[in-house]
Amino acid sequence: MALFPQLVTSTLALWRGTAIRAPDGDQPEQPLQLFDMEGCPHCRLVRETLTELDLDAVIYPCPKGGDRFRNRARELGGRERFPLLVDPEQGEVLYESRRIRRYLWERYGHGRVPGVSSRLPLDKGRVVMATASRLGRGLYAKPARRPERLLELYSFESSPYSREVRELLCELQLPYVIRNCGKSSGSEFVLPAVRDRLGLEYQPRSRNRMELLDRTGRVAVPYLVDPNQGTAMYESETILAHLRDHYQI
Repeated sequence: MALFPQLVTSTLALWRGTAIRAPDGDQPEQPLQLFDMEGCPHCRLVRETLTELDLDAVIYPCPKGGDRFRNRARELGGRERFPLLVDPEQGEVLYESRRIRRYLWERYGHGRVPGVSSRLPLDKGRVVMATASRLGRGLYAKPARRPERLLELYSFESSPYSREVRELLCELQLPYVIRNCGKSSGSEFVLPAVRDRLGLEYQPRSRNRMELLDRTGRVAVPYLVDPNQGTAMYESETILAHLRDHYQI
């Protein structure tokens, strides 16, 4: 994976979708559902909010030319327009990133969308530039086999290492559960290799990071769980190769 372009994208987005900003927010008992295009700037705003509120969701990729979940989105909301958020627990079906973000913060974060930028053109401008830097990746459907069971991806929105994985999942229309692993302490902003060299003690605080540590003995993203193939793996290049080998036609 070419890391520099990924760093540029995250920087253009001002690294939003990195840290958990409402650590004590509510968690829905029934998972949220997001009909999403990875290469859509409006969808990016919603995914950032999911990371910042430490919310998991089932992602139904709806790339242009896709034929798996666009019809379902139209049945639920009446239009093929994205992002589309479904909250089964509350019976809510919502379009428009600004409305969705406001809803998520009020329902699960106990407050309004934080930051001045959420109400200014700057917020839209940064995600448009960040998305444009990807040159259409994560926007158009590719032929692929459909999995029987949902994949799981441990990630956070701004992660440079996770973006190409999410782009390919979208292009292949592979539905998955996003297990958000936003950072919640200062030590988590230090690269694992640097932490190890410095001998810094690290104990994750967020639920998905603690789960990763219990499950694998380490904390890194992306981490993909594929119950269809009975396997799980770290490392972007390994995950991309797995998805192409088993699902892309």
